[in-house]
Amino acid sequence: MQVRDDDWTSHMAIRAAWLSFVGGRTQGEIASQLGVSPAKVHRLIAHAQKAGYVKFQVDGRPMECLNLENELTGHFHLTNCIVAPDLGGGDDDSAVRAVAASGAQFLAALLSGSNLTRLGVGMGRTLTATVEALPKIARPDLEIMSICGSLTRTLAANPYDIIQKMQERTGGVGYYLPVPYFAENRHEKAMFLTQRSVQDLMARAGESDAFLVGIGSVENEGHLVRRGMISKQEQEELLSVGAVCDLMGRFLTLDGKLAPDTLGDCAVGLHFDEVRGSRVIALVGGESKVDATLAALRTGVITDLVTDETLARALSTRAGLQLAQSA
Repeated sequence: MQVRDDDWTSHMAIRAAWLSFVGGRTQGEIASQLGVSPAKVHRLIAHAQKAGYVKFQVDGRPMECLNLENELTGHFHLTNCIVAPDLGGGDDDSAVRAVAASGAQFLAALLSGSNLTRLGVGMGRTLTATVEALPKIARPDLEIMSICGSLTRTLAANPYDIIQKMQERTGGVGYYLPVPYFAENRHEKAMFLTQRSVQDLMARAGESDAFLVGIGSVENEGHLVRRGMISKQEQEELLSVGAVCDLMGRFLTLDGKLAPDTLGDCAVGLHFDEVRGSRVIALVGGESKVDATLAALRTGVITDLVTDETLARALSTRAGLQLAQSA
């Protein structure tokens, strides 16, 4: 049986990673055991890390993060709040990476409990990064339900849909909602909702034991704009009516109320009011999401929040300013 060069490299990289991170061997010792040069060992370990074969977990969080967690939990009446430490990058990519690491730990613990057998999931950049960081967990009994349309308006697969990625990580069964995130108009949405398969999937999704959602922004850096999920004209109309947040396809103003727009009426999927009272876990990263996150929290729907230190600090300040103005 022939082994391709890339397969051989991956096998050697995994063995080198085991010897280094689990076995505690030096690169010289690994080189001697594998019959390669120390420089080759260095490249193999780097390959293992880049390919995602090596995952790190740091238990505990700095005191500043714990204080923010307590403050946000109390103010927004959350069940849990996890604030991932600032990685020092000063950009949204670093923030999403931090949230993904903490979110993956949180999700792994959640999925380890046998009482959760059906999980409703949304979509988004932070959710995608979190599931990619999730260790493999054997949960063949887990049902993973899409709570929003899994397609773009052109009927292409949404790159931020996490159903397949969660299937790969858990061995569970995934259920896609085979309709666009936004219909072109209310008539088209009504047509989608007449389909028995869509009705059945949405009904089952609504009975999930917990829901995992992202918090979207209508600014230029938001995935709705970057991925062409909404047009520039629709973005401008949303901004003109004060919309700052996309929560499950519905748009919110800063006070947590529905924005007076028509696009939200075209969202195909569960409304956040339909999951109110259930466990709703929101993952969000990046200081640019401060207004979007504040709006989502003010709906009172979210029970658990995983975010990053920079956003949490900005959120605390923003909420404090709002309170001071209304006092």
